[in-house]
Amino acid sequence: MAIRQLSETLINQIAAGEVIERPASAAKELIENALDAGATRIEIATSGGGKALLRVSDNGSGMDAADLELAVRRHCTSKISDTLDDIRTLGFRGEALPSIGSVARLSIASRKRDSAGGHEIAVAGGKIVHLRPAAANPGTIVEVRDLFFATPARLKFLKTEKAEAGAITEIVKRMAIAFPAVRFVLSGSDRTTLEFPATGDDHLARMAQVLGKEFRDNAIALDAVREDIALTGFTGVPTFNRGNSAHQYAFVNGRPVQDKLILSAIRGAYAETIPSGRYPVAVLSIALDPALVDVNVHPAKSDVRFRDPGLVRGLIVGAIREALARDGSRAATTGASDMLRAFRPGFQPYAQRPPAPWPAETSPSRPYQPAGFGERPQAAFDGLSMPTARAEPQPAPQPAAPEPAARYPLGAARAQIHANYIVAQTEDGLVIVDQHAAHERLVFEAMRKALHSKRLASQVLLIPEIVDIPEEDCDRLMLHAAEFSELGLAIERFGPGAIAVRETPAMLGEVDAHGLIRQLADEIAEWDTASGLSAKLEYVAATMACHGSVRSGRRLRPEEMNALLREMEVTPGSGQCNHGRPTYIELKLSDIERLFGRS
Repeated sequence: MAIRQLSETLINQIAAGEVIERPASAAKELIENALDAGATRIEIATSGGGKALLRVSDNGSGMDAADLELAVRRHCTSKISDTLDDIRTLGFRGEALPSIGSVARLSIASRKRDSAGGHEIAVAGGKIVHLRPAAANPGTIVEVRDLFFATPARLKFLKTEKAEAGAITEIVKRMAIAFPAVRFVLSGSDRTTLEFPATGDDHLARMAQVLGKEFRDNAIALDAVREDIALTGFTGVPTFNRGNSAHQYAFVNGRPVQDKLILSAIRGAYAETIPSGRYPVAVLSIALDPALVDVNVHPAKSDVRFRDPGLVRGLIVGAIREALARDGSRAATTGASDMLRAFRPGFQPYAQRPPAPWPAETSPSRPYQPAGFGERPQAAFDGLSMPTARAEPQPAPQPAAPEPAARYPLGAARAQIHANYIVAQTEDGLVIVDQHAAHERLVFEAMRKALHSKRLASQVLLIPEIVDIPEEDCDRLMLHAAEFSELGLAIERFGPGAIAVRETPAMLGEVDAHGLIRQLADEIAEWDTASGLSAKLEYVAATMACHGSVRSGRRLRPEEMNALLREMEVTPGSGQCNHGRPTYIELKLSDIERLFGRS
């Protein structure tokens, strides 16, 4: 078959298949163009989930007639020079507008800020319909109608209008987080209006607009630098988590990305602090020299490739863990909200029902204990007698000695209920602590510290295990041999394509050496890191801590309860147990007063 040159329209349609996958892809490209034009106000309107109409209006620098004619041609752009090593804009391919114009009805009206009038160009199915003067405000308005009318087969692969509208909303949210100084408005006949007012340099305020005001109260600031790569942003406390990873946002040099390396690093940083199936909330911004990252990996520009992925992953994991150790022990404010909802009055007011008689066996010398409580009341309440109508003088209660421990963050222990929960009083509220979960975390952190403070004990194999793996995997493993040795795993090269395992960590007991070595080799090949063995050891330590901690049902003396509280205050990660469940819930005095209608 003879080779022939494809037509310009077919070339653009093929490019559209790569760049414009759905209406949200078109919205992303148009918003990026507006941001690159210096817009401070961007309005997006949709209809039919973006399939019938997608309009993006901005107050950017605008274009003249010559610019409009070039803008709808392939590979015409003002955003890069003659090299891809220094890309500092969101768009640079010059394919978005011609690709959209080849599969939809496209019109662009634009006016430069210093121009007396504007111009409009229309494209349908890849052909320019007209280019003429038009009335326009400074900036640009791009309208995309009947998306994929020229390629009807693509319409079959689109989802429902509601799903497509939701995808556009997600794109706008990501752009809004990345550019807090820009005002975004999303409206249309298929949605309720969504507006993100500009917040200037207050990134956390913009994140609260997108992620909810609860994120502001549960966020921990990140600010770390390693070898000229800077990481900033905010991450949530471990007990503030979600059911999927949709609330994890990553930006590289201001570009929203969905990179598996970054998502894996977030997951690794929160290991042993979040329950299985739950995901942390995080917004990470990475800034580095454009020459150290390749943003030209995918036509949609959602993926990037770092020159040193191990360095970036280490920076993210280290920064998040340091932040959690510094400020991650506090409980999420959502715990108090859930508690307040559980305290809704569900009984009939006393004035509207007859008083229940006291049980016959109750007497002033034998306090009443409600049915269903299998434990004796706290000693502090043993001296209370039943209500009586006799007007006898009652002894004045002795004032309690001031408890200096109330000045501590977790307060002073006041009671233990159901032999598992410690109730502590703070200066401005109360704290309820799960004694087993809390002590489990304390034991685990002590064991984890021991894991990393010295070489772990190992067990010498009577006969070394020989594991046959590809030669390149052997090379990768031997680069980490010293690291493995500190964890109790001693390996040696055994010919060109085999590894000899001579010692294994004693903590792991009987080990499948073949499976362990292959798993480590796969991990190093994919992530250029060998943290799998350390994770296994920490998992064993977590299991041991669970069985070695204070059990539920054990009565604690006041000094034991206070000692547990004091140790929690100085232990990193004590706000959640090894399984990711919260170890305590805090209720402010203002919340208690609101329950009783006092405020």
